[in-house]
Amino acid sequence: MNRKIVYVGIDTLYQALPALVKAGCRVCEIASCPVDNETEFNLRTCAFAKEHSIPLLIGKITREDVKRWKEAGIDALICCGYYYRIPVDEKLPMVNIHPALLPKGRGAWPMPVTLLEGLRESGITIHKMTDGFDEGDILLQKAVPVMPEDTLQTLTARLQTLLPGMMAELASDFCHLYEMARPQGEGEYWPCPEESNYPVTPDMDVSEADRILRAFYGYECIYRNRDEIYGVMEGRAYPAVYGGEKGLPVRGGTIVARGVRKL
Repeated sequence: MNRKIVYVGIDTLYQALPALVKAGCRVCEIASCPVDNETEFNLRTCAFAKEHSIPLLIGKITREDVKRWKEAGIDALICCGYYYRIPVDEKLPMVNIHPALLPKGRGAWPMPVTLLEGLRESGITIHKMTDGFDEGDILLQKAVPVMPEDTLQTLTARLQTLLPGMMAELASDFCHLYEMARPQGEGEYWPCPEESNYPVTPDMDVSEADRILRAFYGYECIYRNRDEIYGVMEGRAYPAVYGGEKGLPVRGGTIVARGVRKL
């Protein structure tokens, strides 16, 4: 194998990176993007680069970078979470690892939408990178169930479990998979959800409030009570009989959170 690759990503689906190395890929450079390392992270990705003495690029990938990689004999670019558009070059195979079952779920952040919509299945799609976001032909795709009590964190962790096997398959048969990739057909784009667009309110049913809190678990959700606004971190909404904890009220229950602050 010993395929020479450039790896692009943040920590959301970090397990792809060591899995590619274990599968025999030689990571010649790693690229990531600036994050706050409070809600979005690249600490593990950057630490991997440092530990293995791999050149690290933080910021936008340019056409000059792509040209440099081609001249260095890079076999493929593999992307797994990146905020910027990467210049596509047909002479350098580029694939993206996307946390949804394409063609449904195109967009930058499909996992919260999966939970907000109450879907019962999610997964990982590896597809060719094209000028259109998440529209490229599919190399590999695997599904996982979405459980009724899943949060953004537990769903992401379950998606991570797919990566070692998928990376091994990708590395062992990359050329064939790339050549035989199948077109997606007509898809469905999910705009990037923002917590501020899904405020929890006191008159909201406890199950609906919990669905929103689970979808953004790990991020600060908005709780709005008339003119008062609170940020809720790692909250869940429980029926009123749950434990008797004091918290923010919703219809038929209470929000219990790791942290609440008035905004």
